Amino acid sequence: MYRVKSGDGTPIAYRRSGEGPPVILVGGAFSTAESEAPLARLLAPRFATITYDRRGRGASGDRAPYAVEREVEDLAALLAVAGGDAALYGVASGGALVVEAVAAGLPVSQFAVYEPPYAADAAALAARAELRPRLTELLARGARDAAVELFLSALEVHPETVAAMRRAPLWAELTGLAHTLAYDLQLVGEGRVPARRLAAVRTRAMVVDGGASPSPVRAAARAAAQALPRGRHRTLTGQTNEVAPHVLAPVLEEFFAA
Repeated sequence: MYRVKSGDGTPIAYRRSGEGPPVILVGGAFSTAESEAPLARLLAPRFATITYDRRGRGASGDRAPYAVEREVEDLAALLAVAGGDAALYGVASGGALVVEAVAAGLPVSQFAVYEPPYAADAAALAARAELRPRLTELLARGARDAAVELFLSALEVHPETVAAMRRAPLWAELTGLAHTLAYDLQLVGEGRVPARRLAAVRTRAMVVDGGASPSPVRAAARAAAQALPRGRHRTLTGQTNEVAPHVLAPVLEEFFAA
């Protein structure tokens, strides 16, 4: 892996692959550069892809206190590595980070996001408001296992699936990243679709959701796309929040190559 220093001196670890116009992939909760590697490999024949460990994850550093602006600076450093500008793709909270970066004026040629974790209805907003203090309290007292369980339940992961995950080696990786869930919550805030902020973004954009995802998630994706002046919306039939790279890659390739 390579490393670049962000604006506050924090080292950000990244990987590069492929040739062509640059695309930076921004992961969501529990993700690292390795998480986005399958998608990067599929895009590499057409694009120079950069995957990275967001701050506090993997081989990247961290510095307290956390601020969304620091993560935007991380992306600015990676854009410099990419040659000055690039396309961005972000999934879940990574999509929210992409929106923040573009709204902050970073040199982004175009961007796509998959199911950014916004809420478009009162029930979803209420659930988000209930989650944040509970998760913050668990993380404050070091209850990483409970924090991960709570977050997964908020994503509507079945309790039996969570129990199976606890018995698998993957669980240690999830709990090791638990502290970054607080970063994601701060990044998204109350969770409402930031329609006014999106309306000020003039960059070409695409918002994607899965056809098998919960209706509130899809409603939020549509609302975000509609708020973007140059936004388009795509639904991938049969996909959920765990979108299959081989299904997503052709859609991103078509959009970024246009």
